[in-house]
Amino acid sequence: MTTTTSPATSIVRLNNIDHAGLRVIAAHGAAWGDAVNQIPVFPTEFEAVQREFPIVLHRAPDGTWEALALLGLDRDENLFLDGDRWSARYVPALLERGPFSIGIHTGPDGTREPMVHIDTAHPRVVPAGSAAANAEPLFLPHGGNAPYLERMQDALQVIHTGYLAQAAMFAALAEAGLIEPVRIEIQLDETLRYDLVDFHTIGVEALARLTGSVLENLHRQGLLAAAVHIASSLGNVSRLIELKNAKRASARQ
Repeated sequence: MTTTTSPATSIVRLNNIDHAGLRVIAAHGAAWGDAVNQIPVFPTEFEAVQREFPIVLHRAPDGTWEALALLGLDRDENLFLDGDRWSARYVPALLERGPFSIGIHTGPDGTREPMVHIDTAHPRVVPAGSAAANAEPLFLPHGGNAPYLERMQDALQVIHTGYLAQAAMFAALAEAGLIEPVRIEIQLDETLRYDLVDFHTIGVEALARLTGSVLENLHRQGLLAAAVHIASSLGNVSRLIELKNAKRASARQ
């Protein structure tokens, strides 16, 4: 997932001279875009995501697949967000990255290299000299990367590498006959029901039937683990139900 820049955009290549005094608010909350009920996730983070959230597959109108972590049941609802507190052990990389992105820098010789960019107009960005709570510096006093920026670079690497790998991964899983529709039905009480449709998953029985060269090829490419992570993650639907019920009970008090 890349970003190209132009003179008219606020997304610029990050450097320790022009942006030496910038800080970024590291807190969570609806004000920072965390109030979403689903977020795209990438193969490079499936192992961490599947410990916390259900992963479902969605097919876009152009036929491409993407994986989504389910965070809530209603629109703009993140059940793992309580005010400014994030209750899960993992933050999906697209939420973690904040104002940062990967942009492609083209050198004088025509070579293209991914570089860290920052949206200077993003609400998390605090200009030099401004006061803000929970704002992290990007650079050390003598110019090196601060720990917060190092963490953001890790998140960007997860996104960039995962984005480049996911098309081939989904093609291989589909060719192996592993992707199948799933309908998630949640009945909270006599009047409140959720039917999550238009999603797909990795079939557990289809996984169990894999043999021979298909099984070997998926394993050798590291895709068998990704398939298992997607399939097993649906057990986290019970966690969504638990959090939703707790939220509804709190609202009644």
